[in-house]
Amino acid sequence: MKTELVTTLKRQATKILSELHKSKEPVLITEHGKPSAYLVDFEDFELLQRRMKILEGIARGETAALEGRTLSNSKAKESLSKWLS
Repeated sequence: MKTELVTTLKRQATKILSELHKSKEPVLITEHGKPSAYLVDFEDFELLQRRMKILEGIARGETAALEGRTLSNSKAKESLSKWLS
């Protein structure tokens, strides 16, 4: 992963963005020698957001199953058919 100072980002934003789009590699931005932010490609960020939503849904399902909030196959089909209508 590439690391850049925030001052370098201020001076060379166009160049850094161009390199980011070519490499698709996130850039760690540092301030006063400490990590401050990540600069990521727009499409990669959107993909990460979609994946997070899927993982959150899986986690909710796991929690529901552990808590016993489940449906039989026939009840699930009935519920889905109502939902999809």
